[in-house]
Amino acid sequence: MHIHKVLLVDDDPDIRRLGELSLSRVGGWDTVVVGSGAEAVEAAADDDPPDAIVLDVMMPDMDGVTTLQQLRSGERTSGIPVVFMTAKVQQSDVETYLAAGACGVISKPFDPMTLPGKLVETLSGPSGP
Repeated sequence: MHIHKVLLVDDDPDIRRLGELSLSRVGGWDTVVVGSGAEAVEAAADDDPPDAIVLDVMMPDMDGVTTLQQLRSGERTSGIPVVFMTAKVQQSDVETYLAAGACGVISKPFDPMTLPGKLVETLSGPSGP
C-alpha cells in the first residue's frame, strides 16, 4: 500500500505532537492531526482524503469504535484503512476492533522511530498489536 497522507486522531496533545513528528519526519508522510472523533470524520471526508487513519480508542464524546463506525458509514470515508493505536490490547479488545472494521492495532506507548514502519506492517500484514 502506498501512503502519502495520514490522519492521526488522539485526544492527548502530547501523543498528537509525538505522533505527528514520527509520521511526518520519520515516515515522510503528510500528516493531519485532530483531537476528536468528530474532527476525524470531518477531516477524512476532505477533498484530499488520507490514505490511512491512526485512531485512538479511548476519547471523550466519541470513542474510537464509534468514530470508525461513522467513517465506515460515510460514502467518502468507508474505504479508508483504519488502524487503532491504544494501550487496550488484550486479545478480546483486539478482536472487538477488528470486528468493527479496523485493519489492525498498534500498542501504546509507541516508539516514534518505529511507528511508521509498524503502520505499514499493520496495513499490509496480519492484524494484531
